[in-house]
Amino acid sequence: MREHVWGEGAATGVGSMPGTDAREAARTVTGSLEHFPYLPELPARGPGADMIGRTAGMLVELYARLEPSGWRVGDAPGRDTRRARSWLGEDLDALEEFTQGWTGALKVSAVGPWTLAASLERRGGEAMLGDAGACRYLAESLAEGLRAHLAEVRRRVPGARVVLQLDEPSLTAVLLGRVPTASGYRTHPAVDRGVAEGALRQVVGAAREAAEGTSVVVHSCAPGVPFGLLRRAGADGISFDLSLLTERDDEAVGEAVEAGTALFAGAVPAVEPDSSALSDPAGSVMGVRTLWRRLGLSPKLLARSVVVTPACGLAGASPAYARAALAHCVRAARSLVNDPE
Repeated sequence: MREHVWGEGAATGVGSMPGTDAREAARTVTGSLEHFPYLPELPARGPGADMIGRTAGMLVELYARLEPSGWRVGDAPGRDTRRARSWLGEDLDALEEFTQGWTGALKVSAVGPWTLAASLERRGGEAMLGDAGACRYLAESLAEGLRAHLAEVRRRVPGARVVLQLDEPSLTAVLLGRVPTASGYRTHPAVDRGVAEGALRQVVGAAREAAEGTSVVVHSCAPGVPFGLLRRAGADGISFDLSLLTERDDEAVGEAVEAGTALFAGAVPAVEPDSSALSDPAGSVMGVRTLWRRLGLSPKLLARSVVVTPACGLAGASPAYARAALAHCVRAARSLVNDPE
């Protein structure tokens, strides 16, 4: 069984947090998640602080500007690129302040190559997804940008054991040919699974080359997560919304666990459904235990194989609920250690 840098009974967040104050978000994340904090995203600040804009600002020799239809590649860095980089720098400043002397797992995130290809427009307005050559260039640019980003994180928090999360909520739509064209009347053809796997493997490999010991997790809060493809691409962990998992996923999930791939189970609601949502930590991960029994996996593997997270980012939650949800994830993860049955 592979030993992961975050240890057993771990909990973390997905990415986004409510509000616009980077220091407050970093304080909340590091205070609530004492063993596995992460670099928060604050999309409420506006374009460039969203996950697409933030990652576009990391690209090397590829620049994006904001158009009414979304993010579009351009010839040179402009105001939108500078703003995205400035906000990322502000976020890193805040994280550095609250992780002085940190020596444990620390998660940072960026959008993966296929969700980025589905979201960034070429000059004519169509998604980069529609041009195979553009997709290859985008994956190369992203790989180089992540090398620099991870090196910067290492410089600021030298004792951290860095975990990179690649956000791929559009990956399933890309594989199934469900990403609409600019007109909305057609969809882009499905990307070959081997091509998709190869681009992800390239980005995963670049992350590991940038910083020895870097772990990579791929996140998708969409239905139909391609567990097998992500495992073959080299992901150390796969992050998903537990409520969207079906028995059709059982075989792929079981193979992933047996291969040592961690499951980042989104078991806690990302927005407050009712006043009792966080009243029962053990109950929040009952679905994980049910899955384990259904797969016939050893209870001894449970706390070592599962990281508890919210179902998705917390940008739509209130600050109070976001804090409570992260603390609840910690208690729910601890319940898997105390009672794996």
